[in-house]
Amino acid sequence: MNGFGSSASGAAAPVGAVRRRAVLDALRRGAVPESGLDLLATGLGRFEQAVDEELDAVAAGGSVFKAVRGEYGSGKTFFTRWLGERAKRRTFAVAEVQVSETETPLHKLETVYRRLTERLSTASFPPSALRPVADAWFYALEEDALADGSGEEKLPQAVDRLLTARLAEVSRHAPAFATALRGYKQSLDAGDEATAAAVMAWLGGQPHVAAAARRSAGVRGDLDHFGAFGFLQGLLTVLRDAGHAGLILVLDEVETLQRVRSDARDKALNALRQLIDEVHSGRFPGLYLVITGTPAFYDGQQGVQRLAPLAQRLATDFTTDPRFDNPRAVQIRLPGFTEESLVGLGSTIRDLYAEGSQSPDRIKQLADDAYLTDLARAVGGALSGKVGVAPRLYLKKLVGDVLDRIDQFDDFDPRTHYRLTVASGDLTATERNFAAPAPAASADDLDLDL
Repeated sequence: MNGFGSSASGAAAPVGAVRRRAVLDALRRGAVPESGLDLLATGLGRFEQAVDEELDAVAAGGSVFKAVRGEYGSGKTFFTRWLGERAKRRTFAVAEVQVSETETPLHKLETVYRRLTERLSTASFPPSALRPVADAWFYALEEDALADGSGEEKLPQAVDRLLTARLAEVSRHAPAFATALRGYKQSLDAGDEATAAAVMAWLGGQPHVAAAARRSAGVRGDLDHFGAFGFLQGLLTVLRDAGHAGLILVLDEVETLQRVRSDARDKALNALRQLIDEVHSGRFPGLYLVITGTPAFYDGQQGVQRLAPLAQRLATDFTTDPRFDNPRAVQIRLPGFTEESLVGLGSTIRDLYAEGSQSPDRIKQLADDAYLTDLARAVGGALSGKVGVAPRLYLKKLVGDVLDRIDQFDDFDPRTHYRLTVASGDLTATERNFAAPAPAASADDLDLDL
């Protein structure tokens, strides 16, 4: 799991109890909150204007590709969820897909599409929002048909004509998408819920759908790599007609490609290049595609640089002072944490916690900025001084070990009663690597018990 956004300082207006609890519960677990990120994200202000301009362009029928780079703990997952929250307020749908060799290999776009539909969410519906979106689309078609003067008795035929017209472009590439939607609606109208659910699963790219349901809808087989592009195009059309401005699709942790077999890696990099080209060609109006990865993925020979055409598409100048990075560039970097910015984020969390506490003054007194600084240094020390990878663990310890105890025990003082301990179970695999003792530089550095 990546870390959190860059520095934030000071909570803003009073926050509702439900939102506050959701954020603090996630931090207590060592996770990036699913929502409420605006409470923590004042340090992302430098990206706001560019992001809003890009969202406006996508809502107007354009498409955008963005690559986010940052070391572990720099806030890549935080940034993409912040972007998703911002987009949902503009009626976008959002899907966050974790790329992995076994579960979601990038070179199998049919699997990526399936994960997309499983993770699809809107401001009104959690994952998977695929069926509610389809239902809203059919409702919109019925409303349009009635507005055009169709009577109730001829409504099904009018809706079918609108369906054919709206998906005409999609049907040139993926005729099965429109066919399946038509079969879904017919199953619903016939009161056959089981078949409707099965057809919707097939539309979502799920394999092994019952043959009887597929025959009923007039489709065959399972979705393949090439059909996935057409299905994505169809989904974007349905989202737009159902009242959504577009889709934010996040492909997170793409750097995992560096660890797969070379043949699978080459296929995945080429699939990514192909997907980027399709976005830039205008095939996917309403799509904002984001990938995240480490600098090693973008700059190393086991990543993007392995495929020259992909490297050219992502090339961005990062030789200047990070203060002058261009937020409009195809690739943006998150600078990561310093001790100062980590303490600033801790201060924001402390103040957010205090708002919901029965003893806010005590919270702020015992976990003052000096103590937050000491805790940041202790956590950084446990990770071999790597403050930049510490935010996840720092916030987990701050909320779960310090603030919760101050809030519940009147005589608890973190300076007296708490000593930071970092067990192996507290750490992710990457954090354990940082916590491991550095290898000896020479034989003289080895401490032998003779």
